Amino acid sequence: MNAPLPSHVLPPMERRPVPAAMHEALKARFGERCSAALAVREQHGRDESPFDVAPPDLVVYCESTEDVAFVVQQADAHAVPVIPFGVGSSLEGHLLAVQGGVSIDLSRMQKIVSLEPDDLTVTVQPGVTRTQLNNEIRHSGLFFPIDPGADASLGGMTATRASGTNAVRYGTMRENVLGLTVVTPQGEVIRAGTRARKSSAGYDLTRLMVGSEGTLGVMTEITLRLYPLPEAVLAAVCTFPSVDAAVRTTIQIIQLGVPIARCELLDANTVRAVNLRDKLGLTEAPMLLMEFHGSEAGVAEQSATVQAIADELGGQGFEWATTPEARTRLWAARHHAYLSALQTKPGCRAVTTDTCVPISRLADCINESVAEVDASGLSYFLVGHVGDGNFHMGYLVDPNVPAERELAEQLNHQLVQRALKVGGTCTGEHGVGLHKMGFLVEETGEGAVSMMKTLKRALDPKNIMNPGKIFS
Repeated sequence: MNAPLPSHVLPPMERRPVPAAMHEALKARFGERCSAALAVREQHGRDESPFDVAPPDLVVYCESTEDVAFVVQQADAHAVPVIPFGVGSSLEGHLLAVQGGVSIDLSRMQKIVSLEPDDLTVTVQPGVTRTQLNNEIRHSGLFFPIDPGADASLGGMTATRASGTNAVRYGTMRENVLGLTVVTPQGEVIRAGTRARKSSAGYDLTRLMVGSEGTLGVMTEITLRLYPLPEAVLAAVCTFPSVDAAVRTTIQIIQLGVPIARCELLDANTVRAVNLRDKLGLTEAPMLLMEFHGSEAGVAEQSATVQAIADELGGQGFEWATTPEARTRLWAARHHAYLSALQTKPGCRAVTTDTCVPISRLADCINESVAEVDASGLSYFLVGHVGDGNFHMGYLVDPNVPAERELAEQLNHQLVQRALKVGGTCTGEHGVGLHKMGFLVEETGEGAVSMMKTLKRALDPKNIMNPGKIFS
């Protein structure tokens, strides 16, 4: 068996340019919504990953399912790659045109197709962002809880099986997507799933598409679960003498069954970065950001239990926030962590990790990973949705110093090995994309990856749907 390539080395891939006949057909249909301008193509050929890849040959701005189907039918006829594009916030290279082709920009598909408050469901187009959705449905007394930090599009969140800060209570996109409208690799429009809460009808195509990273089809409508806005919401921030103390507090909270809604870790480096960027004045020490949802009495009971646990492990400086404005100020620290950290080393790129481990092994994994990066001397930051065992180390590297990139990838590989050894995964929420293809083989084995490739070949025999992602 051939050893997998290092995670930062892309396998050689031949580009498949858009032929003139296809370009003419798209231009005739879409007019100015079909662009070959270099600035537009470069915008769609770059994400938040550390990879540099040539941009797509064309960008087409779609506004309906019929638009998407037309583009894919042309791509199928000419065997040209298509790459779905949302807001460009991917960290793993999902939207990069490694084989050329057409970037299908879905950002103009921003309609709330239908809201069914009595059923707690909503159907949206893929360009709707989580913030837009919650703003537009607030009058219904409902909300959509999945919050990956970035204001990502719901299409991108579905494609990568995203989760985020609320996952410890509300789950991930896997649990919250009920149905999909999908354009297949042949340009056919199909429906997977329903608005019902469960079904035993045939293969679960919805779950197959959720997390497929655009490699099996383009999602053009998404039906989601909604939740009632909680009666009471209480947020808190608490600092700790060490990362270990903060993580062990989290473990006890989860093992005691406290139904906490959010439990986020920021290390001292991250707190320092957000203080500099947002002038928040937070204590520059390892910190937990927590949020409790429920009734007034339930929230009071949960918060008292958590404060007692934290006190035993050295937690101090509890700051409580009950108003939306105060909670927003506290959560700005978490939501701005990535960009704040980048600004501490001007011109740097971030190599991000995304491991998730069983909660009982979280402290060991984080402690060993922090010790390794401290010993290396490389700049870094640490954040995590630690309530469900998911944490991110961000290694800050100078793109002009190859040795820093090599060191970051070595640390990343050691971290993934550590996670896999204790029954964890190489990616808890970002997806595989380009960066984790080698890790996928290590995690699942050649047999499982071979089965995935068989599904891909059966559904997409011409390999036009976001080729070169998940596996080479």
